[in-house]
Amino acid sequence: MRFEAKLFLYGLLFFIPVGLIYALWSDGEPVGTVGIPLVGGLVGMIGAYFALLARRIDARPEDDEFGEIEQGAGDQGVFSPWSWWPLVIGAAAAVMFLGLAIGFWVAIIGAILGVIGLVGWVFEFSRGQHAH
Repeated sequence: MRFEAKLFLYGLLFFIPVGLIYALWSDGEPVGTVGIPLVGGLVGMIGAYFALLARRIDARPEDDEFGEIEQGAGDQGVFSPWSWWPLVIGAAAAVMFLGLAIGFWVAIIGAILGVIGLVGWVFEFSRGQHAH
């Protein structure tokens, strides 16, 4: 995780100065002047999270410069083999973007559908006594 943390933190060192230079060259154009440093802040938050995560977990095979492919073999996590909830979340995102073109009320329907899909996906394997 250290490489990922460095990658994102270097992004922070890139976007903040570029945002300031853009603000000077564009005479304070509001969208880019605010947006580019905000991208730097978001990249910095991700980099800080990865840096904290790198302290808590052991080194992965990807972190070793001389690591072999075989070291990464085995289980990589727990994934649902047949989940329909990502499809529901994708449809909800499509309906929300459609709401930008048609009307705000369509976006509300998409948001409700998205919350249902997200809750279903998170609690897919948490059904108490009947968990599978």
